[in-house]
Amino acid sequence: MKKQPTVLRVANWSALHPGRAIAGWFAFVALCLAVGLALGNQRAGDGDFQVGESGRAEAIALRADVQDRPTEHVMIYARSGPLDEQRAEAAARDVTARMQRLPEVVGVRDPVTADGGKMLRVEVSMKGTKREAKDYIEPLLDQTAAAQKAHPGLVVEEIGDASVTYGLEKQRGKDLTKSELITFPVTLVTLLVVFGSLIMISVPLLLALTSIAGAVGLSMVVSHAVPDSGLGMNMILLIGMAVGVDYTLFYLKREREERELAGGRLSPEALVGIAAATSGRAVVVSALAVIVSTATLFLANDTIFSTLATGTIVVVLVAMVSSVTVLPALLVKIGHRMDRRARRAMERGKPVRRRTPEKNGRVWSALLKPAQKHPVLTLIGSVLVMLGLAAPALGMELRVLNKDTHSRQIPEMRAYDRLNDAFPQLRGEHWVVVHAPKGQQDKVTDALATLKKRTEADPDFARTPLEVRTSKDGRTSLLTLRVPFKLGSDQAKDSLTHLRDDYVPATVGKIPGAEYGVDGPIAVDRDYLDNQNAKMPLILGVLLLVTFVMTVLVFGSVVLGLIGVVLNLLSVAAAFGVLTVFFQWGLASTLFGFEASATSEIGSRVPLFLFVILFGLSMDYQVFVVSRIREAALAGMPTREAVLDGLAKSAKVVTSAAVVMVTVFSTFVFLHLAEMKQIGFSLAVAVLLDAFIIRILILPSAMILLGRASWWPSTKLRRATGARGSTVVAGSTEVGERTPVAARTP
Repeated sequence: MKKQPTVLRVANWSALHPGRAIAGWFAFVALCLAVGLALGNQRAGDGDFQVGESGRAEAIALRADVQDRPTEHVMIYARSGPLDEQRAEAAARDVTARMQRLPEVVGVRDPVTADGGKMLRVEVSMKGTKREAKDYIEPLLDQTAAAQKAHPGLVVEEIGDASVTYGLEKQRGKDLTKSELITFPVTLVTLLVVFGSLIMISVPLLLALTSIAGAVGLSMVVSHAVPDSGLGMNMILLIGMAVGVDYTLFYLKREREERELAGGRLSPEALVGIAAATSGRAVVVSALAVIVSTATLFLANDTIFSTLATGTIVVVLVAMVSSVTVLPALLVKIGHRMDRRARRAMERGKPVRRRTPEKNGRVWSALLKPAQKHPVLTLIGSVLVMLGLAAPALGMELRVLNKDTHSRQIPEMRAYDRLNDAFPQLRGEHWVVVHAPKGQQDKVTDALATLKKRTEADPDFARTPLEVRTSKDGRTSLLTLRVPFKLGSDQAKDSLTHLRDDYVPATVGKIPGAEYGVDGPIAVDRDYLDNQNAKMPLILGVLLLVTFVMTVLVFGSVVLGLIGVVLNLLSVAAAFGVLTVFFQWGLASTLFGFEASATSEIGSRVPLFLFVILFGLSMDYQVFVVSRIREAALAGMPTREAVLDGLAKSAKVVTSAAVVMVTVFSTFVFLHLAEMKQIGFSLAVAVLLDAFIIRILILPSAMILLGRASWWPSTKLRRATGARGSTVVAGSTEVGERTPVAARTP
């Protein structure tokens, strides 16, 4: 007899020792949280974000301690009417005195009046680096609030990179809470419709929530190896509820189906064993597919993508473990409870109500008919629809989403706009960093002065005083050049091009042995996008190969591997097309009232992240549906009947799981951050298309038309589909086959 695979051995132990398994799971979750909280979350530092020329320039500046300091601007203006200069100057002196007393502050500049005299600005320089500043911004905000109370006749407010980041993180936390409040009741209602039992729906919710809790703790531990860019929690919440409920749903539906078929002849342990050998194993394979697919994001060598990948992998892994360990134990407990109720009913002389095998109903039957009756027309029509949806993606435009794209419903962003309206030269900056050999200081000084003069003749640059910071040894200097345009504007991009291609090489580039580069928010955005575009072909190539290989290994079919890759590409392309129409063409603004700043261009990270995640989630449904088809084929059904049988048994659970996922993902559309809106929208659209068009129409039509060739080169499956009535060998360990574990009759 073959040795049972690990999945079945673990399920067997869990079914036979439910109390220990349940206690062990909760102990595991508690341990993950305890260890994670003890170690803390390791946030990514400045060096983790450095990319391209801007990254090299930043590294040079940091080594010499001449980097551009984190700066906050305290704005003082009248609530209405003209500004009272004396009162404004008194407020500025108060702000200056308050800020100078703070240990987080390294300097305060003299107040500057805006053109027209409507605003007074006090510039405050903070210690450390720009990415560290948000961690100690609160004392500055507190002093600004105190100054506001002391001068009620004026408006005294603070804005800067640190306070913007601080405000965005606060808003993100509020948004996630709002998302959970929407997701939880909708998921509850969906599960209630599927199962009709409060006890049964409590299981997927319990496992999803505990999986998220365990993943949060583990992610803190992992952050010490892969630093968190700040988006890890977003991914854990976004993916955790979706896959946690889905994996449990697949398992529960199979156990319930087997219970109905057995009619009381099998023990709860045996029923759980059958579920573990079929849907349980399919869940493990699906989870591994998501994990392996997501891992390709690490090839981008990018801190943000690494954080997104880590959060997704950790929560999917924990959800998979829960489905293998504690879920069988919970089902056994529930099964014994149901059996006891049935026995007590019999003792009281009441007839035992046995549920008849569940049918799909009219809706599901109608969805399955096109592929069954007209596979050729269904295949052609469905593919044309998907290609039509994908067509707008050909015109997709990418940009790095920055402060100009954030929602203006966030108070900090409105303050940011007021600052830029009064002082447009503060919108964007370039930092030219030069490190020269000893004895070249005079040449560096002259070159930077010449560079400054050349930019003054260029309308893409603001005319400001010469601002140069030099290191103590005199070898490293940083020149600040200002741009009075939005960071993503054509003028800002042109200014960087002129600087890098013309002005810098013609000045500091002439100094023998000098290292130099251009840093700044505009340069960082360009270098980030260039780096991502350079890595994209490698990531997509590896992803396609991994998807193909995994499908072949799981089902033993090269044909299904190719079909899986093509269908996944079709699903992703269609989602990109719909994303382009809604967020780039502006339909989302018309239908949902989204701000124009969130619907002009697509975030640069969105397509690559979605491509990877959607391939993994598509494999989820692919594995589950094809496993049921393969199970029927191994039982001797011809391919056509096997396809229809497998779909009939999986259509309702797949679409129910899709509804849960769509619910979770769609709540992110109403968050304030444009990038999260786009990611949530695309995931929701892709899951809908995958569940209702790819898996219900295109996949079955293709397999019906291919017939036995669908299983090539698996001779076992092709023989089985040609020999009606053959039986499955008990104890087989292949995906989709029924293998009772811990089988005991009552």
